[in-house]
Amino acid sequence: MVFTSNPLSLSVPDPFFESWLRDNGYPEIIDQHTSTAITTSSAATADAASITNGFFISLFSRIFTLFSLFIINPFSKLTNDDLAAQTPPWTTSFFGSSESYSFPLSVSQARMRVQENVKRYARNYATLFVLFFACSLYRMPLALVGLMSCLALWDVFKFCSERWGLDQYPIVRQCLIRVAQCVAAVILICSNVQMAIFCALTVSYAGMILHAGFRKLTSAKQTPRGRSK
Repeated sequence: MVFTSNPLSLSVPDPFFESWLRDNGYPEIIDQHTSTAITTSSAATADAASITNGFFISLFSRIFTLFSLFIINPFSKLTNDDLAAQTPPWTTSFFGSSESYSFPLSVSQARMRVQENVKRYARNYATLFVLFFACSLYRMPLALVGLMSCLALWDVFKFCSERWGLDQYPIVRQCLIRVAQCVAAVILICSNVQMAIFCALTVSYAGMILHAGFRKLTSAKQTPRGRSK
């Protein structure tokens, strides 16, 4: 890959310049140049090879890239600061326009997009998980009843602990906590709450991977509209 849009790329070796872009928060430049370089290379190959062979090579490459999305560790670069940051706007930043999406042309580009987008939109993905979990509970009323029963059980235990002064009897209090935990676990299992969590995790994880993989990297330091630089 050769970066020609920046004068520094003419004198700095590609790996070092790419590392500099990553460290200074410009992954969108790498993403853009990766797409341009692969598209140009594919066009040159198509002129030399037959159309049929080029079609099948492109098809298998896209299938392999698509499957590689689900073996990438999307949380490798996620930090506590990313979760504590403000939630990016849903319409302008998270969803964007139709031009904000493209098929990743290589495994390395897919990995970079997933890891960077998960860092940027971590709070959006967490919100979607909560939404999917609420939908799962709505579709599984028994799980909702079981979850509410467990919450009520712990509220009753807390009330009784304060009323009866169980803090003065730590052994008795620990025994009652273990009994309450066993009862809560039985209620959760019998009401299939674990299935609701599993469904929410599966749908939200698949949606996160697909969105992060197809979402183009954009500058994290965009100038707000209506304001001059």
